[in-house]
Amino acid sequence: MASISRGQPPGSAIYQLPPALRWVYDYILFPIGQMILFIVAASVVLTLLSYLLAFLVPEPRPNIVLADQISRQLPGMIISGISIGFVYAMIALGYTLVYGVLKFINFAHSEIFMVGSVVGFELMRRIADSGALPDWNPVVLIVTTVLVSMLASGLLAVLIERIAYRPLRGAPRLVPLISAIGISFFLIDLVRAGEAITRNDFNLRYPTDQLPWLVQSIPLQFGMTTVNVKPTSFIVVIGAVLTLLALNYFVNGTKLGRGIRAVSQDQTTAALMGINVNLIISLTFFVGGAFGGAAGALFGINVGTVTPYVGFIPGIKAFTAAVLGGIGNITGALLGGLTLGLVEAFLNGVLVYFPALGQRYTDIFAFSVLILILIFRPSGLLGERVDEKV
Repeated sequence: MASISRGQPPGSAIYQLPPALRWVYDYILFPIGQMILFIVAASVVLTLLSYLLAFLVPEPRPNIVLADQISRQLPGMIISGISIGFVYAMIALGYTLVYGVLKFINFAHSEIFMVGSVVGFELMRRIADSGALPDWNPVVLIVTTVLVSMLASGLLAVLIERIAYRPLRGAPRLVPLISAIGISFFLIDLVRAGEAITRNDFNLRYPTDQLPWLVQSIPLQFGMTTVNVKPTSFIVVIGAVLTLLALNYFVNGTKLGRGIRAVSQDQTTAALMGINVNLIISLTFFVGGAFGGAAGALFGINVGTVTPYVGFIPGIKAFTAAVLGGIGNITGALLGGLTLGLVEAFLNGVLVYFPALGQRYTDIFAFSVLILILIFRPSGLLGERVDEKV
């Protein structure tokens, strides 16, 4: 299983630094540098492609100059793409972690994401019903909501692994896949039934209207262009970056992280060396589920309304992101999520000016990426082809 931070080869200048500075470089500076590199590279490529399209089709509609519209919307498209890209990356990490250890796609992960968004709603809704929501410190409120959602989704993922997957560990791969799909439908119906009994409503709206600091847009000036950005976009990016840094440290800098990497390489050898394989697998599911829960809470805060069906489309797109980057590769999940988020944002900004297409074709183009990757590079952008032993 590849890590977010690959580090530097022994003997490089980094290894001459004091241990404290090396820690800062390995677990903070280097992974943040990777994120910035991915964002800049994807933004530059997509910007060039957008202007190329504007050159080929200068006026898709009467009196609409596509190049001018792209220049005007470019900062907003990049910001929107980064925020949704980090959400996709966090969900994709759940697929990648489980696949890296068990070589199994947990298709119930999209519903674990959904449960995280619903738990976040329930927490904020209950605080709002008590009348105490405006009194909460903004940072404490967001952190508490995300942590509670992470805990709930992580424990749910462990429970699913113990009940639905562990008894099928030696079965053909199609069997646990069918079990995952069954768990997915079960969770949707369970949440729908619970909300129908308690609230008689499936459209769960976060009480953001009681939080002026969360709904008032922040104007940002980019040259001659002013972009109004929702505070939730910054919350999503900051929350995602912090959790990704925590995952980087956990996988690369802790004993349990080394155990996960050992089990992902060879379960039998890891067990012979004293590693509790079942515990490590449960821990992997917990971490992956916790990331799904964090993404669900941040997604809910950003969009404002969630339903028991909200996990399907983001889950499929996150799976696409994981395959795009290289399934089983943590760095690839980050790259794939950011790339897919930016692709979606640019398509939303450009396709609206084409009468025959429009924004409804955004998902078609986004999922076309998955088809092209599976055809021309099945291992993904950063994945490596692994030959199975006979």
